[in-house]
Formats: sequence, structure tokens, C-alpha cells
Amino acid sequence: MIRTENVEVVYDNGTRALAPTSLSFSAGDFVVLLGPSGAGKSTLLRTLNDLVHPTAGRVIVDGLGELRSSAVVRAHRRRTGMVFQQHQLIGRSSVLANVLTGRLGNHSSLRTLLPVPPRDKMLALQALERVGLLDYALRRADQLSGGQQQRVGIARALVQEPTFILADEPVASLDPATADRVLALLHGICKADGISAVVSLHQLDFAKRYADRIVALAQGRVVFDGAPSKLGKADIELIYGATFLSTQRPAEDALGSLKTGTYA
Repeated sequence: MIRTENVEVVYDNGTRALAPTSLSFSAGDFVVLLGPSGAGKSTLLRTLNDLVHPTAGRVIVDGLGELRSSAVVRAHRRRTGMVFQQHQLIGRSSVLANVLTGRLGNHSSLRTLLPVPPRDKMLALQALERVGLLDYALRRADQLSGGQQQRVGIARALVQEPTFILADEPVASLDPATADRVLALLHGICKADGISAVVSLHQLDFAKRYADRIVALAQGRVVFDGAPSKLGKADIELIYGATFLSTQRPAEDALGSLKTGTYA
């Protein structure tokens, strides 16, 4: 569905954020990009919709071709939902208005000055119902909790009627229990609708729980690519360092002891 061919990213200050990387992302897969902060996960993920333009190499999308011209990039972004770490909501606007911004790419600049099309409003309300926030549609976005705001972000992605969703550290700012519920929601929707997803995470336990495939990075290079069941101790040490495993058992026990409840 999407593939990278020797994609490399070197920033203006000389930092090599991503070594030449070739990957393919298949339709319907829920792929987790795993690694610590600074590993290159967000850089790789953002090359997949040209938010970060590769220094070298190319990104190719089935049915559209290489992400090279502005027309191809716009067409790809229209069908690619994006979920951000910091939500990127307009706090003073209503939840419904924020979700409707996901439809802007489908209309000309002139059309956006006219009343919202009925179909767009219907899609937005349906998306809010799916994430459990229909009753919050007219509330200001900044009155919601962090977990609720991230669910608004998921709804905003859904109104694009995407074939592909990119989620850049979507639960990094949430507590473990809320993060688990948000990821479960995103995973369930993608599987129900057949939406392909690439999600960057630094939490190993979440990656193992939700990923069909893990692509792990360290220092800008892919160091593991496979099923979660194939991720072994040696791989984890390569990704995080030798001292990482000794710190994980207390964190996993704490997460397992948290009681599940309603969405936060």
C-alpha cells in the first residue's frame, strides 16, 4: 500500500534522523514503530505523508505513485488520517467544529466559507458516536480531559474516511490506563473498518499488545521488523539498551493492577 525506498532524512543542522530505510506497509495492518525518544520513529512516520520530506529516497503510494508533486501529496493526505501527540485541537471551538476540520481537505477554499454540507456533519456526528463523545459535540474542546481530546483527534481522522491512519506518539501524554483505552479504541476501529495504521510508540507493552507487526528503530536505523512474538530479549536490548529489561517488571505490574473503567 505504501513503501519507502532508501528514504533518508538529514536535518539542516547535520543531524541524521533516519538512515536509508526501505519498508512496505500492507493494507489492513496495524504497525507499531517502536523505540525510545530520538530513535527516528516520528521522522519515519511523517515521511509517509510528506510532513517530513526525505533528503534522499522516495515514498510510493499504491494508486498514486511517488509522493513528489503537490497534487499527489494532497490526494494522499485526503485519504490519510493523522493523530498527533498533543491533539492539535482548537480549544475555544466546539468538539464538533474540531472534528469537521478533518473534512477541509475535501473542499475548495471557497466552499469552506459556505455552511457545512449535511453529509460532512453526519460523518462528524457518526465519528463522535464511535469514539463515545456524541454527547460532547457542542462542548468546547478545552473543557475535555486529555484522553477525551485524543478521542476527538481520532474522530477528526475518521471523518476523512481514510484508508490509512498515521498516529504520532498518540498516547505519550496520557496516563497508562487512559493510554491503553485510547489505543484499544483506535485499534478496534482500524480493524473493524479495514484501515491500515502506522502508530509510533515508545511503550513496549502496548506495542506487544496491539501490533500486527513491530518495526523498531534505534539511532535512526531499523533494528527489528517482525511479529511481536518474535521480539526477543536481544532485540529489546538493541533497541533500548541492556539496563532496560530490569526496569520493566515493576511498570508492567503497575499497569496490570490498574482497574479498567469508562473512557477517560
